[in-house]
Amino acid sequence: MAEITCEIKRHVGVLSENPKTGWRTEANIIAWNGGPEKLDIRTWSPDHERRTKGITLKIEEARELSAALADIFRG
Repeated sequence: MAEITCEIKRHVGVLSENPKTGWRTEANIIAWNGGPEKLDIRTWSPDHERRTKGITLKIEEARELSAALADIFRG
């Protein structure tokens, strides 16, 4: 099985942190396997060596989600 690689290009923000383990749910811009940059939301170990399953969105999908969330929270 091929190794999955990722490079965090830009840290967007921390959404939550487990005070006992230090694991943090983060939003980051990531390039998976050398591909195009995508918005990625998942939980990471403090050293970023381990991660949980998460959600990855193309940049255009992230823009659409942002607009939809803005509509919800405006009202």
